Amino acid sequence: MSEITPDLVRHLGVLARIQLSDEEVERLTGQLDVIVDNIAKVSQVATPDVVATSHPIPLQNVFRPDEVGETLTREQALHNAPDAADGRFRVTAILGEEQ
Repeated sequence: MSEITPDLVRHLGVLARIQLSDEEVERLTGQLDVIVDNIAKVSQVATPDVVATSHPIPLQNVFRPDEVGETLTREQALHNAPDAADGRFRVTAILGEEQ
């Protein structure tokens, strides 16, 4: 069993600037105790010959060269826009504010 006590939980609450009720302290004491115990169990089976991994299957990023390709002209991009003005998409005001 770990050494998580209600006093320790209250102290951690003070450090985190979180006001905890007595019920919360009691609940968190049990939860943190379980978490610490589980971490201890994992530490017992972790050995130097087992390589730490972040993912069980080796992953490799697939990159391609960043090459400039054909792009739409401004007119093509705005061609089917419901509303456009001054070479830009025109949309309704957000939060009722006109700019």
